[in-house]
Amino acid sequence: MAGKPTKFEVLLTQGAEQDLEAIYDYIREFDGVASANYVLDALMNVAESLSRLPERGSYPKELVSLGIKEYRQAFFKPYRVIYRVADNKVIIYLIVNGRRDMQAVLARRLLGS
Repeated sequence: MAGKPTKFEVLLTQGAEQDLEAIYDYIREFDGVASANYVLDALMNVAESLSRLPERGSYPKELVSLGIKEYRQAFFKPYRVIYRVADNKVIIYLIVNGRRDMQAVLARRLLGS
């Protein structure tokens, strides 16, 4: 008999919260409140879905090329949600438009370069 699946606690870093605010503000300004609300809801659904199966996310190729496999990613195209699983927690570090220079963004935000 299988037990109840483990539910992970999902936490957003201050940087991830700021990312969400910036994405929302940008979309609201250029595409309206309804679009901004839609994208925010979709990104929050992605984040919440990580509480059930966080290991399903792929490794960001920009980090794998550096030999780093502690971070994973989930998508709501074109946005990438970059996170790490630690114990029973999912820590979201970055929510970013994947069309940006991801190598530079990841190096700055995750690797402190």
